[in-house]
Amino acid sequence: MKEHFEFEIVPVRGRKMLKKFIQFPLDLYKDCDKWVPAFEDDEYKSLGEENPSLAFCERELYLAVSGGKVLGRVAAIINHNADKKWNERSVRFGWIDFVEDYDVAKALVDKVAEWGKEKGAEKIKGPLGFTDMDREGLLVEGFENESPFTVIYNYPYYGEYLERMGFTKDVDWTQRVVNLTDTLPPMLQYADLVEKRYGVHIYRANTLSQMAKRGREMFHVLNEAFAGLYEYTKLSEKQIDGYVKQYVPVLNKDLVAFAVNEKDELVGFIVTMPHISAAVRKAKGRIFPFGWLPILRSLRHNDTVEALLIGVLPEYQAKGAALLMFKYLQENYIRLGIKRMLLNPQLEENHKVQSLFSGYDVQQYQRRRSYVKEI
Repeated sequence: MKEHFEFEIVPVRGRKMLKKFIQFPLDLYKDCDKWVPAFEDDEYKSLGEENPSLAFCERELYLAVSGGKVLGRVAAIINHNADKKWNERSVRFGWIDFVEDYDVAKALVDKVAEWGKEKGAEKIKGPLGFTDMDREGLLVEGFENESPFTVIYNYPYYGEYLERMGFTKDVDWTQRVVNLTDTLPPMLQYADLVEKRYGVHIYRANTLSQMAKRGREMFHVLNEAFAGLYEYTKLSEKQIDGYVKQYVPVLNKDLVAFAVNEKDELVGFIVTMPHISAAVRKAKGRIFPFGWLPILRSLRHNDTVEALLIGVLPEYQAKGAALLMFKYLQENYIRLGIKRMLLNPQLEENHKVQSLFSGYDVQQYQRRRSYVKEI
């Protein structure tokens, strides 16, 4: 007989409660070898008052608590920029986790809806974060596969409960794995023509300052390339500052491709990095004091990479800039012994990015969904 919980939903107040909010999934998934924690420091930055997204977002964090024991958590978020851009009034739920108990799950979601309605929301959707740079989309297929550390992994009952509450699919993201070979696929033979015809070439960043410069430009390209995608809103300069500082120093120049035009302006980029999920799980999302050891080993000795971000300016999407970058990266992959590439989640309706990999041996890996319901 399933245990019945007496519980209450309480708002997160203070550092101690925030710590419980962040650490709850470590207990919930302690026996799951497919789940991967987010980096603890990143969670504090995202959920704390210093998050630059709070310049245009409101948020409230809640815990489901029974006798001092945490049974679930959720973040309620309103992104005013997104509401204005997409002409809607919605409240998002994110960072949602709960024990296998429908009443706990429903109470958490109902609290988000209640908070949202008080602020004028007409619908509730998620899982979504403050922006597209946060984890988003509930896992609905591929539970048997280890999740990349940048995305959500959840138990199958999450989706069952949301659908029982009346949520329906808003959009899906598919995630695929590309099996690489020691020879370039035929489609890449046309890459050299791109440079000759359109003046686009690979920029090789060799120093941290060069990486930082291109990294900053990369987020501006992202803003243009992603402008029409689901719920996307432009990153602010303050957000870009934070991402450049946080992520650029850890990038491997051999696993990142920058494409520039004849004016030395960035027109496209692909960011990949070693697949470090097992190492991050072993470290429990903590780099210090000893978590960096398994992560460092995984960074140095790995035959799988994750494609984190791919973006090309709209006017260069039909000019083969992606082919040029894929050729550069795969030549590096062959030299480094990389055999697989896990693609970032891609909207199933984004046929342009879906078709980029038609010349490769590609297999379905996971599927994620954003749900929606009127309130």
